[in-house]
Amino acid sequence: MQLILTTSQIIISLALIATILLQQRGAGGSGIFGAGGGTSYYTKRGFEKIIFTSSIILAALFIITAFLNLLI
Repeated sequence: MQLILTTSQIIISLALIATILLQQRGAGGSGIFGAGGGTSYYTKRGFEKIIFTSSIILAALFIITAFLNLLI
């Protein structure tokens, strides 16, 4: 059981990293420091919405597997 939880946590973490890196927020690294250039908020549509919701689901799964890993 411990091996299954550890393996699934590694897979979930890699998928979470991939979904976070695929999200687009500003051009390059300047979006990290708030230099968006006056961009306004907009509604997420299509693939961007799928990536956004999947990153939330993967983060929740990662937290659940971490707690289960602590209990076992």
